[in-house]
Parts: sequence; C-alpha cells; structure tokens
Amino acid sequence: MAQEKVIVTCAITGAIHTPSMSPYLPVTPEEIAQAAIEAVDAGAAIVHLHARNPENGRPDQRPEAFLPILQLVKKRSDCIVNLTTGGAPYMRVEERVRPAALFKPELASLNMGSMNFGLFPMLNRFKDFRFDWEREHLENSRDLIFRNTYQDIEYVLGACSENGTRFEFECYDVSHLYHLAHFVERGLVKPPLFVQNVFGLLGGIGPHAEDVLHMKRTADRLFGSDYIWSVLGAGRNQMPIAALAAAMGGNVRVGLEDSLWDGPGQLAKTNATQVERVRQIIEGLGRELATAQEAREILQLKGKDRVAF
Repeated sequence: MAQEKVIVTCAITGAIHTPSMSPYLPVTPEEIAQAAIEAVDAGAAIVHLHARNPENGRPDQRPEAFLPILQLVKKRSDCIVNLTTGGAPYMRVEERVRPAALFKPELASLNMGSMNFGLFPMLNRFKDFRFDWEREHLENSRDLIFRNTYQDIEYVLGACSENGTRFEFECYDVSHLYHLAHFVERGLVKPPLFVQNVFGLLGGIGPHAEDVLHMKRTADRLFGSDYIWSVLGAGRNQMPIAALAAAMGGNVRVGLEDSLWDGPGQLAKTNATQVERVRQIIEGLGRELATAQEAREILQLKGKDRVAF
C-alpha cells in the first residue's frame, strides 16, 4: 500500500552491533535518547528503541533500562516510539516482551518467524574487542537460532492485547509474510499492517533488487491494500535498499542498529546522519517525509497520550 508521504523509522541501537565496532554507537540512556531526538529533528517520524547496559554496552531488556530513555524521548519529542520485542536473539520471549507489555507504546516490533541469525562474518572485519561478551556474541551466532515460533508470536500478541499497541511486523524472508497472513486469517492481528521487510542479514533473504521485488509482490498478493510497506537493508545495503523502496512508493528504516556506515569505509557519526542521507534520496525522488502525526494517522496509532511512560 503506497501513500503520498514517506514514513522514516530510525533504529537507534540494537543487538547486532557491539560498542567496539563504532565509537559512535549510543550506549547509555542519555546517549540513546539524544540520538533519538537528533534523528527526529533530521526527519524521522518513528524511533525504534533497544536499551543497553551502560557499563559494557550489552543488550539489556529490563524495563528499568528502558524507562529513562522513554521518559527523555517523550519529554523532548512528539515522535512515535517503537519498542523492541526482539531484544537479542539469545533472549527468551518472556524477557523480550516485558518493556512493551509494561510501557504500552504506540508501536512495537514483532519478529515473524524463527531463523538462523549469522553475525559471525563480522569477525572478518572487527578483530579487537573491549568486552569479553562481544567476540562471544558474534562467534556463538554460528550455532544460533533466533526463536520466534507461532507460540512465541501468540505470546507477544497476547501480552500486548490490552495495550492498544500496534506492531511493526519484521519479516526477514518470504515465509514470514505467510506467517503474518496466518495470524491475519485467525483474526489475531488487524489491518493496517505495518510490514517491515528486512534484507541482507545472513539467515534471511538477500539484498538483491529481485529479492525486494519478490517480497513486495508477495505482500501485495497476501495483503492487498491492507498493509503499509517498509524496508530496511543491513550494513552496506542500507541506502541502496532504501532508495529502491522509496522509488517504488514504500517507506524506509535506517539507523545504527541496522548499519554503522555512511558510505564505503566511513562510519556514521550519528543516527541523524543516516536520516539526513535518506531524506536527500526521498526528496530527490519528489516525495515528502511524513511527520509523526501524519505517520500516526497512516498507521492508525492510539496516540502519545495513551502510553504508560
């Protein structure tokens, strides 16, 4: 489903990258909140949030780790907050859903299928790590299945069923679109569906233009006009995938969770840098960025005044 305005999501910091990979990766609550505000000022309507342990940068899914970030962002911005229920691939679903269930955000991410989640190729680029967990985090992904079973998905939907929270359905492969269609058929999720297609992570679909087209054609066939299409490209695929989707009438996600880069061999110094770059692409195509309020209307969200933070 294409709309006139482009919704830009910025994923501020996540479970893929570690602090030793970039000095610009936000880690503390204050850094994450500030990065989110800067991304909004650059044009993002939605900020997708993970939390980290401020001492070592490890992903932290405790609600108390999220609260100061949420309070700062809400106080200083009108943006839509999208809380992760993905957390990190080694976490159980009960741990991953707790912040969204407690804080009742307007939007939360929901991974739509189990998959291999291979981060170990990053060991070819990054050799020196400050914290013991970082190398282990990458190496152990050789034998890691990111679990998102039907039961897990139902658990997340049930935990947030009374919240009025809608979901960014993260689909890493074609089968995930069919999983989403299954939950639509059962009446457990309702349109409009915010479908985030993820390209270029080892274990999911690749980043080729034909992969993007195949996911789009499949979603069109399954959901018709009942969905809002968005994409993210991992690593160096971020801007090419965003440009392709923007040209096709879609929405885009950027941010340091998905890619540390701002061009070949050049680390992005801020999340806002990536938002500014994708904004140039979008506006160069003659399209406009959606404001937070416009995005709320497109996605039919409940509003900032009905969250619990």
